Amino acid sequence: MCRETKREPAWVAAIRLAMLEGRVDVDGVMAEANLAAGRERTVRDVLSTMASRDLLAPVDGDDAYVPGPVLLDSDRFDLDFEKASDGGAHRWNSAV
Repeated sequence: MCRETKREPAWVAAIRLAMLEGRVDVDGVMAEANLAAGRERTVRDVLSTMASRDLLAPVDGDDAYVPGPVLLDSDRFDLDFEKASDGGAHRWNSAV
């Protein structure tokens, strides 16, 4: 994560959303990664690259993806998500 801009890579946000919510789309990654407006095309490219590598699988007739075989077949299912933040661990409260 880049501390100066309070952003993380789009692929990290995509994996988090795919594994915790079961579905990921451009808007979700934009919000989760705290990306500036205008980066939608980059996020679309990241998601399609992840799909071509079987990390994500496209949802028919939608601009969304679900976890692909590479993520589903990984041995990471014993991870403890109890401490995962509902709003994303990278987000800061700007009012503080």
